Amino acid sequence: MRKQASVVAFLGHWILATTCWISAVVAADPLTFRGATMGTTYMVKVHSPPETPDWDSETATAIERELRSVNDQMSTYLKSSELSQFNASESTDWFDVSAETAGVVAAALELSQKTDGAFDVTVGPLVDRWSFGVGERKNDVPSEAELRELKQSIGHQHLQSRLDPPALKKGIAELRVDLSSIAKGHGVDRLVELLAGRGADNVFVEVGGEVRVAGDKSGDSWKVGIQRPDTGGQDLLVAHKIRDAAMATSGDYRNFFEVDDQRYSHTIDPRTGRPVTNGLASVSVITETCMLADGWATALNVVGYEDAMRLARENGLSVLLVQRFNDGLVSSGTGELAPYADVDGSESTAGNEIAVTQADEAEDPSFAQRMAPVLLMTGLTFGAVLLAMAVGVIFGRQAISGSCGGLNAKVDEDGVSRCTMCSTPSEACQELRDKMAEK
Repeated sequence: MRKQASVVAFLGHWILATTCWISAVVAADPLTFRGATMGTTYMVKVHSPPETPDWDSETATAIERELRSVNDQMSTYLKSSELSQFNASESTDWFDVSAETAGVVAAALELSQKTDGAFDVTVGPLVDRWSFGVGERKNDVPSEAELRELKQSIGHQHLQSRLDPPALKKGIAELRVDLSSIAKGHGVDRLVELLAGRGADNVFVEVGGEVRVAGDKSGDSWKVGIQRPDTGGQDLLVAHKIRDAAMATSGDYRNFFEVDDQRYSHTIDPRTGRPVTNGLASVSVITETCMLADGWATALNVVGYEDAMRLARENGLSVLLVQRFNDGLVSSGTGELAPYADVDGSESTAGNEIAVTQADEAEDPSFAQRMAPVLLMTGLTFGAVLLAMAVGVIFGRQAISGSCGGLNAKVDEDGVSRCTMCSTPSEACQELRDKMAEK
């Protein structure tokens, strides 16, 4: 009996431990929100969210509301947005906007100063003419005369921003602002702040490829993947762990057109009026806020390799620059991204051992992948149950009895057959035996 009790106790502890393990696996799966915004998509992951009623649904609504607010303030596609109204105005007086819009423009103007005009949020007319804006996509090369005329209507030096009271001012009536190179990052920052205010400390927020994380995921750092250029998004160059930081990437491999075997990128150098041709395939930047990471990635992509490395060191940025050469890709880095660089610069990253590491944030695991550990543990548990039953029978020195009336049914002193698993005889079994006796 003691041995049987030990087996039962062992089995009970096994089942309890397995139940707790399965609960932990399910609980470790992050809460995920997805949707569309700013002409792209967003994804939000929350580990260990607050256990309050309706937190999930209320947070989903709050996320959508916050992103709509960003669009209402800074979209160039919505005619009713603050930025569209400012662009449509021909007044050169101060134009009232929200504190958020004024703050983003102020940050953009600071980047313009640091990069000598390589970053310029007034470059929209040139972007449109090069077929990368909201207008008709001609995919042709504008003439020098067209470019000279368009350059008369742009220039960060013609734009001002003040924070108190928040307002924007243009120096020439035809000036217009496009914040697409910095607004997505700003939107990411706002979602991180929103989630923190709702008690979520461990979050991963991504909008259109711009990422910011806070806290961790079950004690481990979040991972952010940097795509390998020219592979259609199928391979990763880097899967980098970050904590309480933001990362953004700018490159020419997603949006471009070709004329006479010449590639024209969507990244326009406002100083020349032309798409960049400096050989940089992609630029990734890590900073504290996603707004600055977003803006710096674009700015460094414009200035080219040498100036990008100089600016990164001067401003304490962690960057990974990927250059395109005839024989492949070569990467260079600073700060925490420096270990991923080809130090001698003589080899292509093709075949590099770190080039195709799969980051877990690049793709959500499927339901089957998430449930595989649970199914495995369930199978092991059933195996343990069967083993425990067998051990119990062996130590109890009892034969395995069949069903009622079966081969090992017991007969009491009254000649009544009883199953070892129940205490009352089966009338159906007795009737069956009577019929067999008559035959």
